[in-house]
Amino acid sequence: VKGENIPEPGIPESFKVLIKEMQSLCLNVEVLSSDGMSIEMRDTDEDVFRAAEELGIDLSRRPNEGAMNVEEI
Repeated sequence: VKGENIPEPGIPESFKVLIKEMQSLCLNVEVLSSDGMSIEMRDTDEDVFRAAEELGIDLSRRPNEGAMNVEEI
């Protein structure tokens, strides 16, 4: 879209899942850069919450909050 920045490509979600699975098996997994420095992998959720905040969308509210049951109608 004209006038909007193209987001920087990130780490594939499948790779993030693989890392989490390996960590759940008590394997110490760290992603390192070419110079040996540890790289922090951001969660996709952080990106979603940041984008929602920029758009003024409140994701903290539960989807069915305030909904009525059939018995209440």
